[in-house]
Amino acid sequence: MALPTNIAGRRDRAEDGTKSAWLDAFHKGNRDTLADCYRDHFEAVERTIGSVLTGADCETVIHEVFSRLIAGEELRRSFQGGSFAAWLATVARNAAIDYRRRYAREVSLSAEAIQDASEHPGWEEATHARLLLERFQKEILPPKWSSVFERCFIQQMSQREAARALGLRRTTLAYRELRIRRALRRFLLEGASE
Repeated sequence: MALPTNIAGRRDRAEDGTKSAWLDAFHKGNRDTLADCYRDHFEAVERTIGSVLTGADCETVIHEVFSRLIAGEELRRSFQGGSFAAWLATVARNAAIDYRRRYAREVSLSAEAIQDASEHPGWEEATHARLLLERFQKEILPPKWSSVFERCFIQQMSQREAARALGLRRTTLAYRELRIRRALRRFLLEGASE
């Protein structure tokens, strides 16, 4: 049995009023509306993102989508009506694709790069080492050997380069370097036992 036109028209206006009230509450970020949105659409968002990503990446993007939805009025206002589920699925799919693109551009560090990074001391260790070397130079190192220490230990020059720069024979420089190394070892071991 068909409803009279005036009753059907009132029902359509009532549904439009309900939709309009929901849309207004959604745009304003009404807590209950957003909570219902999360409960009602979580599984659909999970399926949509799961078609692009898996595991922890999928979970990350699901939470990112809902976080953006809760925090971003601009995103909420981009929905102007129609199928909310379809709009949210599009938002979720785009977020998953963007995440996958970002991940594809990331360059993972090789084991060698990680090892190199761990071998380089932080600023605290570097400062401590510099202070120890300065103390060694002042308290232990004979002044006539300070140029050898500077070239070989601080500047890390090869023996040939350092000998040429200092105008010494390489064997003379090697002897002084050996003596400095022994004195430095004693200095560091005594300092470690204190």
